[in-house]
Order: sequence, then structure tokens, then C-alpha cells
Amino acid sequence: MLSRRIGRRAIAAIASLCATAALAQQATDAVAPEPATEAGLVSAASAQVAAALQAKAEGRPVTGQDWMISAANPLAVEAGAAVLAQGGTAADALVTVQTVLGLVEPQSSGLGGGAFLVWYDAASGELTTLDGRETAPQAATPLLFQTEGAPMGFFEAVVGGRSVGVPGTPALLEMAHDRWGRLGWSGLFDPAIALAEDGFDVSPRLSALVVMDLLRLKTYPTTAAYFLPGGFPLLPGRTLQNPDYAEVLRTLAAEGAAPFYTGRIAEDIVATVQGAVNNPGLLTMEDMALYRVKERRPVCGAYRVYQVCGMGPPSSGAIAVGQILGLLQPFDMAALGPDSAEAWRLIGDASRLAFADRGRYVADTDFVPVPVKGLLDPAYLAERARLLDGDTALDVAAPGDPAWDHAGLFGDGISPEQPSTSHISIVDSYGNVASMTTTIENQFGSRLMVRGFLLNNELTDFSFRSVEDGRPVANRVEPGKRPRSSMAPTIVLQDGKPVLAVGSPGGSRIIGYVAQAIVAWADWGMDVQQAVSMGHGVNRFGTFDVEGGTAMEALQAPLEAMGFTVEPRMLNSGLHAIEIGEGLEGGADPRREGIALGR
Repeated sequence: MLSRRIGRRAIAAIASLCATAALAQQATDAVAPEPATEAGLVSAASAQVAAALQAKAEGRPVTGQDWMISAANPLAVEAGAAVLAQGGTAADALVTVQTVLGLVEPQSSGLGGGAFLVWYDAASGELTTLDGRETAPQAATPLLFQTEGAPMGFFEAVVGGRSVGVPGTPALLEMAHDRWGRLGWSGLFDPAIALAEDGFDVSPRLSALVVMDLLRLKTYPTTAAYFLPGGFPLLPGRTLQNPDYAEVLRTLAAEGAAPFYTGRIAEDIVATVQGAVNNPGLLTMEDMALYRVKERRPVCGAYRVYQVCGMGPPSSGAIAVGQILGLLQPFDMAALGPDSAEAWRLIGDASRLAFADRGRYVADTDFVPVPVKGLLDPAYLAERARLLDGDTALDVAAPGDPAWDHAGLFGDGISPEQPSTSHISIVDSYGNVASMTTTIENQFGSRLMVRGFLLNNELTDFSFRSVEDGRPVANRVEPGKRPRSSMAPTIVLQDGKPVLAVGSPGGSRIIGYVAQAIVAWADWGMDVQQAVSMGHGVNRFGTFDVEGGTAMEALQAPLEAMGFTVEPRMLNSGLHAIEIGEGLEGGADPRREGIALGR
């Protein structure tokens, strides 16, 4: 169903940007983080959007020469494309795209969450990352998610204030714009403000997810009033307005991110978290004021002729993706091909080995030592790859013993990570590349709503167990600490130049989705649309999940014959990718609503 109305002023705001341009020229990882629905079609406000939707339906990439954007909702993509067409940078477009996404797919990301950005700066040729991950309150302890020494149930911990960390997304957007933006900050909020005030049509996907989460959304009156007006879930096509969100955006547009962390917005966030009935949280005004985005060095691993670079700790994304690819390096994946059970045996067990290391070693490096170099050392990976030399599934995938440049001995944690997440890939006309994954964790986050946006439940990405066999768990809760993530925004380089930007939502399966897309593109010769559309196979902890209704189901029997436990299921990725070559090609995951647009 195509949306009939996105708001007159929103269209006007986008059209104004285009006109100016013409003048200038994811209580376990096994649970789906955001259940699969029909992707739905939400906008055909322009011929370009309609063409992009058609290209995705036909399995073709969108092409361009000047710029390209791929993200999870046509309204957000169209607004971001207008910024790029005006001469804005990828950093400018990120502000517009994220603020629109927070309105039209609030279950996935928004101002109340956090994000990781991988940025390639064309002028300097440098790659960097910005860590906008949420932080734990100063009053948090390793026992935050335990009751009488036992881990709490996942949703017992999630719903309410206990799970809310200090949001990082507004501060990250401001830092990115300050460093790399060209257009005025305030105008970048206009499309989202117009949509919030005039209203937008509820997409089939948002409506379906509201229905699936109806009982939890009923928990708090403000949230229920928005998503369940009159006691009934939002229906597809309903025009939904959010004046409270528009007012927040006006404040940010006029004053920057400061009011979010030290002003009126911060006060309301803290009051809502502390006042959550039955499950109050610990967040204070001091916690909000202390928040800082951190610039970190990217983590890179070699694969074939490429350098695969992404976000390091507190994310496990770049390490685990790099490990999977490094373990596959000795094998001729191109010759095996995507229909080979042997190829998937290698991918599946490489992933299991990477997840074993991830579970033991990876956490926030500001609090615990992490052997990043050792985990990605080619010699270590070559040694671990020998475990894949057989022809059957590994009996056990245990953590390895990577080299340390400092001491560390940790136990294995229990981290039921289920991010409800979104990914944005952008290449601008100046050659800058942005790959940003953004989240509020579980779908609809903590189910607490403040001033028109949802608050995250990101603290439940910490381990619910603080000690294992007398050893502290690296990813335990600590004051001010950032929980481990699987988000894997990635930029692939060849000879120092970017050739691919990719990332996905999907909880801890993000790692598998991204690694598979890179193998499909690098080894199997797929274009970006083919790579993000192909059926998934993901193995993290022993069970091999194969995507139902795709060619992967045909591999169930041969994989079982190799000794795997195989479970066909819906695998709800949201990959958004851009290939950078002679021109630009964009692909958007058909499992969700997004599109790619380029010029």
C-alpha cells in the first residue's frame, strides 16, 4: 500500500532543499529483536522514490554518479537526499535522516537512543569513528539486573526505567555536524518538524509491530496514548501527528544538543525514568550532564584485497566481522559459491568461533582491557582457522587464547542483546562516506516515552551475570560504562579508498548479516542489491538459523548431515549498502521499508 500523504509542509521543506540544489547544483539472542513483518511501502511522493521502490522489488541496485543514500524509510531517505542535492555533506544528511527516522520508525531508533558512526573524510583520506553509545548511571552496580543473585527475566528488566542509559544520539549528530557539516544546523530539522506537525501515514510495518507489542505498550499512559489511541493500535495509513516531538526538534535546532543534556528535556527524561511505576531507574541530571561522545580509532581487518573497517569496543561488531572474514581467508569461498553447504559450514563455524571470543573478551575498553590486536592478529586467526579444516560441524566452539598487550582474565557473560535498530549508509558529492548504525535496543525500547520520543533500554545489553566461576565478566554493569554492542557499521577500503559502506540492524545477528553481505559482494560477485537481498544463514552459538522462504532452506538437509542443528526461521535484517566505484550503486534490504536514492 502506498502512502497517500506525508504532510504538505514536509514536502515543501524537501522541495525547498531540492530547489536550492537546482540553483547551486537486537530474554536471549535467539529472540528476534524486531519481529519480521511485511516490509510495506510507505511513500511515492516523487517519481524518484517510486523508481527506487521498483528497483528494490526487481532486485536491481539504484545507480548514481554524484551522491547516494540508503536507509530504512522512504520519507527519511527522500529528506536526506534533498540535503545532499542541496550540496550538503553526509554529516548534514545524517541529522535530517535520523530525525525523520525517529518519527516514522520510532520502534527502531531516535533521540532517546545511541549510535555508532564510521566516517571516511575525503579531504584528509582519514577514517574515524564516533561512539555515541549510551552510558550507565553513576549509581549503577553489577547487580543491576539481578534479583537475589539470579539474573532477572529479560522483559522484567527492559520495561521501565531500570534499563535506560544516557542517550547519545543527539550529541553524536551535533559532533558530526560540527566537524563535517556544511549546511546550517537549524534547517536540517525542518523536514522532520513539518512531518511531525502535519502528520505522516503510519506504515504497515509500524502498525504490525504495535500490534505485536500491544501489552507492553499499554504499560505507561503516555506511550499507550500515542501508539494505542483510544485503546486501539495504530492502523496502516492513519495520519499520525507528534507535536511534542516537533517542539523538541525546534529546541535542538535553535539551541543545539545542550538542552537535551542539561536543560528542560533532560529534566523530563530523568523524571520519567525515576518515576517509572514498578521499575524505576537510576538516571540523574548529573548522569545526563556528564555524557560525552568519544572519537575512537577504527578497527580494521584484512580480507582478500580489502581492509574491512568498523566500530571497535564497546561494539563487538568490527572485531567479530573481522574475525569471521579472517577465519575464511584461507578458503576459496569464490569457488565454493553461495549454494554450497561447504561454504556455509565454514561461515557458520567461523561465526561460532568469533562469538566465543566475543562473549569472553569484548566490552568497553574504558573499563576493561580487550585484546583487540590479538583477536585480529592474522597469525591467531590462521591458527584458529585450522579448526575449520574438517568436513563436519565443530563439536564445540570455545574461546581462543589471543595475545594480550596487558593482563586480563574474564568469565563468559549473559548479554541478551536484542537491538531494535536501523542503519544509514551515505556517500556525498565530496566523496565523504558515512556508515551509521543507530538504536534504542529492543523494539520500542524501554516503552517509556518523553516529549514524543522513546527512551532506550540499552543497559540490558550488559551481562545479567557479573561473575562466572569466580572471574568477573568483562561486560558487567559498571557506573558510566557503555554496554557491549553488536552494531557493525562498516566501510570497506581498497588501497586506502572506500569501495563499500554497509551495516544492518538485527541484534547479535548483525555480525552475521554484515559478514555475509561482504562475502557475497567480495567473493561471489554480487552487486549490493543482490548481496543485501540474498537469503541468510547465521550461526552464533551452535544452532544454524537459515532464512525460511529463501534458497537457504535447501541447505538444511546437507548442513544437518554435517552435524549442525538447523532451524528455518525469519531473519529480519535491514542491510543498507553502497558500492563506490566508477559510479555509485545503492541497495536496500527488501525485508524492511527502506530504499536507496542517488543522483
